[in-house]
Amino acid sequence: MNMYRTHTCGQLRPCHVPQSVTLAGWVDTVRDHGGIVFADLRDHYGVTQLVIHDEDAVSLLKSETVICAKGQLRLRGEDTVNPKIATGEVEVLVSSVEVLGPVMRPLPFDIAESARTREEVRLRYRYLDLRNPAVHTNILLRANITRYLRAQMEELGFVEIHTPILTSSSPEGARDYLVPSRKHHGMFYALPQAPQQFKQLLMVSGFDKYYQIAPCFRDEDARADRSPGEFYQLDFEMAFATQEDVFAVVETVLYNTFTRFTPKRVSPAPFRRIPYAECMLRYGTDKPDLRNPLIIEDLTAFFADVDFAPFHAGPVRAIAAPGCASKPKSFFEKLHEYATGELGMKGLGYISVFAGMELKGPIVKFLSADKRDELTVRLGLKEDDVLFFVCDLPHVADSLAGKLRAELGARLGIYDEDSFEMCFVTDYPMYGRNEDTGAIEFTHNPFSMPQGGIEALRQSDPLDIKAYQYDIVCNGVELSSGAVRNHRPDIMLEAFAIAGYTREDIESKFPALFAAFHHGAPPHAGMAPGLDRIVMLISGQENIREVTAFPMNSAAQDTLMGAPGPVTERQLREAHIKIR
Repeated sequence: MNMYRTHTCGQLRPCHVPQSVTLAGWVDTVRDHGGIVFADLRDHYGVTQLVIHDEDAVSLLKSETVICAKGQLRLRGEDTVNPKIATGEVEVLVSSVEVLGPVMRPLPFDIAESARTREEVRLRYRYLDLRNPAVHTNILLRANITRYLRAQMEELGFVEIHTPILTSSSPEGARDYLVPSRKHHGMFYALPQAPQQFKQLLMVSGFDKYYQIAPCFRDEDARADRSPGEFYQLDFEMAFATQEDVFAVVETVLYNTFTRFTPKRVSPAPFRRIPYAECMLRYGTDKPDLRNPLIIEDLTAFFADVDFAPFHAGPVRAIAAPGCASKPKSFFEKLHEYATGELGMKGLGYISVFAGMELKGPIVKFLSADKRDELTVRLGLKEDDVLFFVCDLPHVADSLAGKLRAELGARLGIYDEDSFEMCFVTDYPMYGRNEDTGAIEFTHNPFSMPQGGIEALRQSDPLDIKAYQYDIVCNGVELSSGAVRNHRPDIMLEAFAIAGYTREDIESKFPALFAAFHHGAPPHAGMAPGLDRIVMLISGQENIREVTAFPMNSAAQDTLMGAPGPVTERQLREAHIKIR
């Protein structure tokens, strides 16, 4: 029998009365009722109430002290039952207490209030922050979701294969974390930004369905849904697979996972497929939040023959917002302040629809009666609607309209907060033009197969070529990018040449992959949904660090362990490094 405990603090029930029990854990709260003390004892599994009469024992019960308590289990009185905890019908009448781990320094914060503590302090004392049941639960949820994801992938016939952590540096979109080699003077390893090349090599090796919960390392700035340094993804690849084969796996795994771990409604399969161009036009972003019912309309052609000069400066986008015409003047003043201040718009034009379908606003006088009727019918305007306008340079107009759409949805309270809306964004452009240099460059994964194959590369304008690239988006959060891979060396050479790469560039930057594709490579495709983001969404957290056991702060520092930190001169010499 375990010498520290016969049961856990979340295990005891009325059926265990009147057993003699031994519990171990952290003192959570202490309530002194004069001659009798009630203390809550907390461990990984839950909380049990202790009842103590021994004055000497009471003096040991400092908050967060680790103790072992022995006593007899009894039922609580009817008026003292605590329905908020699983053990709320019982309590332990304590006969002896032993301190296993005393608290010898003042606590930097109250454990129950740790989430309200400055992040710098929380992360420096993360082991205390993780004692908070709310934070603790997030990490347990992550473990359960990870286990479930693995089980689903195994059921679907995928094989878990681990790929290297120490690899070579390659241009994959973000900065590498470099590791100097001691044995090879002046040479460096790199931590993988993703297992991209390795999983493709596994397909060439004859494996049919690969997956792993893969660590990825990217030296990039933090944001709410991205941790600097290290993150994890459900990485998978399939041989002889099409885009739809990948979608079928994602739809199965994500739908099952979200419905298992949350009571919210999850959009059923098949998830919506939205081409990139349509997505940018209708939502102003390639990460659309479909819980917001507002849609952006393109009115560029409509205003082409309207004598209103401001709408001839670029594309015109419009958003019909219901229930706005009756809003107070302050609503429009604050929205105008947001548009011109935070978004940097020159102004915010709008048309209001009043009783009898009367249109009002400064722009209305430029519209003929026929134009007003056309606008009303085309957009399905109703009484109390307000039509907001955005006009700016191409791409800028889409982005501004997308941000305005999101802000309107939030201010009107029309987001469906009880749902997870999934969609695939498809048909990404293969290439884009660098605004600074004017050069043609890849917009996404350079290893993607171009739609139309080698003929499209040779005959089409590069800016018109689409790739078999796709994202999975949930509630405005990009969970993953993926692609049908370019497994043909001849197509790869053509594709990279358009972006300014020579054959020598490819052979030097991607030697293993390029060589492997010359030895019989199957068509293959894959994706890698982000584990951290999945857990963040399911747990209802707004920051990815809340679902990571030991995250870095926003400045990419581990204040708990002191990383990054200095090393000795000897270590530098062994790695042939000199700080300059």
